[in-house]
Amino acid sequence: MFKKILVANRGEIAVRIIRACKELGIKTVAIHSNVDTEAMHVKLADESICVGSALPNKSYLNIPNIISAIEITGADAVHPGYGFLSENDKFSKILNTHKVKFIGPSSKSILELGNKSNALRLASDFSLPILGNKNSESLNKTSDAIKIANEIGMPVVIKAAYGGGGKGMRVFNNTNEIGKYFTQLKSEAKNYFGNDSMYAEKFLTNAKHIEFQVISDPKNNYAKIIGQRDCSIQRKNQKIIEEIPSDFVKINNLDIIEKNIRDLLLKNKYEGLGTLEFLYQDNEIFFIEMNTRLQVEHPVTEEAFDIDLVKYQILVAAGYKLDLSSIIKKNHTIECRINAENAKDFSPCPGTVNFINIPGGRGVRVDTALYTNYKVNPHYDSLVLKIISKGKDRDESISVMKRALDEIIVDGIDTNIDLHKWILKQKEFKNGSYNTNWLEKNISKFN
Repeated sequence: MFKKILVANRGEIAVRIIRACKELGIKTVAIHSNVDTEAMHVKLADESICVGSALPNKSYLNIPNIISAIEITGADAVHPGYGFLSENDKFSKILNTHKVKFIGPSSKSILELGNKSNALRLASDFSLPILGNKNSESLNKTSDAIKIANEIGMPVVIKAAYGGGGKGMRVFNNTNEIGKYFTQLKSEAKNYFGNDSMYAEKFLTNAKHIEFQVISDPKNNYAKIIGQRDCSIQRKNQKIIEEIPSDFVKINNLDIIEKNIRDLLLKNKYEGLGTLEFLYQDNEIFFIEMNTRLQVEHPVTEEAFDIDLVKYQILVAAGYKLDLSSIIKKNHTIECRINAENAKDFSPCPGTVNFINIPGGRGVRVDTALYTNYKVNPHYDSLVLKIISKGKDRDESISVMKRALDEIIVDGIDTNIDLHKWILKQKEFKNGSYNTNWLEKNISKFN
């Protein structure tokens, strides 16, 4: 087992990882920027070390400074969380040369599957249906983007090849929009992921977003699919509500698709957690990308199956063989992402939390790094809290979530709590007729 893990992240996910390490008896190191000295993950870790200034590329994306932190603290493994360096193949490779374990897949797997355009080719090779052309090259220039968009047919969505979380992606309805925004999109990808490679695919107009949670261990020759999440409630291409299972999704040839997913993982020697994401329309699914890391929404799977995915991830990385044969779904679960933002226009709303009341009671889980008098700064993602509800069925899970949303108080900053309350009351949410575009099309009705 690892003796000391450096957590190369911040916020609620860093807190989540530190908690798992504590339960496994592993010492932790928190890295932080100079504006995160009072952050919860810094307070909870056994050690902490500043790796730079506020901007991510000066701190949480600063590989030389993080390597120095590893050497100073003697950490023998790094957990990257999500975002930042979690899907950076170069970081994984550098850690390997320093004989430090990257808790995640190999640099080769990240390059093959974490790179979205590469993943499309591999998925197609393993008979997973895709949108667009599997042989499309990464888009470097605006003219490249316009050419491939005309070949695929409008509308198209152009995405960062190393992206995730809705960043570095945009739907385009015509070539004029591509000409106006493509360069800006590449800059956003570079700022968030350290790489501005882009690719394009056909945009479905009435799709649900369905994803398969997987854990794979090629050394012990198993790849397990742990349920399907419905992540169709989105804004600005970012998920806002996730759910297990989707009562409104019936996938054709599901057994064959799951077998092909397992074959893809094992034949490419994929190690650890990952998520394969699909768009669903008319009983068919189309592979769009794989996230070669822990997902923001992993708690909704944990509560549905009563498991600890972060512990599993660490144990697989440490060489332990897991027995996953008894995993079964036990609950219907819903996750609401609470962001520090204006619920109308989604603009970030940093500031000081004057008071916070965390909801509790049966069937409620809260993942957060907030506390009273904590300052939410403007330099990072606006996600500040996740509420997960569970019940015996969908109606009970919704009822529990409504209660939790009524209990939560976050005073001092604007949040989207009221937006979540509104969504759960809408007939489209209740009857499952929503798609990935529903929220943005109907947000004007929220007041």
